[in-house]
Amino acid sequence: MSVKIGVLSDFAFRALKANKLRSILTMLGIIIGVAAVILMMSIGQGAQQQVMSRINRLGTNTLTIFPGTAGQFVRSGSVNTLTLDDVEAVRQLPGVQAAAPTVRSGQLVTCGNKTWTTSITGTTPEIADISSLTLERGRFFGQAEVSGAATVAVIGQTVYTNLYTPGTNPVGTEIRIGGEAYRVIGLLQTVGASSGGSDQDDVVYIPVTTAQLRLLGITDKSINMMQVQVAGQDQMESVQQAITYLLRKRHRLNDNQEDDFTIRNMAQLQSEAQNITGILTLFLAGVAAISLIVGGIGVMNIMLVSVTERTREIGVRMALGASRQDILNQFLLEAVLLSLSGSFIGIVVGIAGSKIFSSFSGWSTVISFFSVFIAVAFALMVGIFFGYYPARQAARLKPAEALNYE
Repeated sequence: MSVKIGVLSDFAFRALKANKLRSILTMLGIIIGVAAVILMMSIGQGAQQQVMSRINRLGTNTLTIFPGTAGQFVRSGSVNTLTLDDVEAVRQLPGVQAAAPTVRSGQLVTCGNKTWTTSITGTTPEIADISSLTLERGRFFGQAEVSGAATVAVIGQTVYTNLYTPGTNPVGTEIRIGGEAYRVIGLLQTVGASSGGSDQDDVVYIPVTTAQLRLLGITDKSINMMQVQVAGQDQMESVQQAITYLLRKRHRLNDNQEDDFTIRNMAQLQSEAQNITGILTLFLAGVAAISLIVGGIGVMNIMLVSVTERTREIGVRMALGASRQDILNQFLLEAVLLSLSGSFIGIVVGIAGSKIFSSFSGWSTVISFFSVFIAVAFALMVGIFFGYYPARQAARLKPAEALNYE
């Protein structure tokens, strides 16, 4: 059996080598199809990895609480249902590792003769751990500075770039926010864009009490958002339920009243984002696979031409004892060899294309063994599927008619 396969393989190789240009042009559709599948899947998986890394940076054991109901459009400061006292109460709940309030405002910041409009975030020291903030220089403000509404600030890299000369140490310098002087005590390391695409380095952190009293004139302790870090991911649901019960009780809501706050579970967000990006990856791969089908049609056309051209050869082989199964296997093997050869070249082209795309676009791509396997397996199935009909046509020829074919 192995000898027969070896002989058939030899015949198949000789037939393909006899028409090199035609074989190469036939493989081109398979090459493009395999390369497209690998490229599209690498782009999709790269997008999935970027989204997941940004969500993981926020922490999958994090709950974000907003004022207002889930269906309500909430502008910053337009709904005041969360306060600093709510944050303090949430901190006391079992399973809560840390909780930080947030008050945000867009402000013009000045340093010397340079100005920059940025986001001012009033918060507490816990935000550094919750949001995984790392300092490049200096320190974060402490609880004493929050209690005393101190005019101190920690700046992000984008703010530093636009207000300072490169190489300057900003710690100890003075910036002006809302016409009042603030002492810079820390410079954050680069964070990057959020999952929504906003620049998380374009920010100035100040104590929440300073933002409320000195900058925004808030006297009711209201906040724009609360971030809660849960001790373990297995406690997310129970802590979320406990926070919901606590805030409803504190806000004196009746059983028939809906929540006046919205809790976003980062673990659920991660799962939803993973599902969406997974579907996107499959969609891109499906679109690219269409080119493989087109390539398979090209294989079938060429194989039909080859059967017509080699009709007398088929008749001679049958007259010398070759069975119909032998003829079928030979032509099917030629189609498979075309598909496999195109697949191997397509793998190289696809990987190279992914690297080039990543270097020029700055978009991360991920090339996995799974994507390569899927592309090659699909190409092989295309080769067998579209190669079977021409092989069957060749096997069904009658020896006498084939020998007399002109």
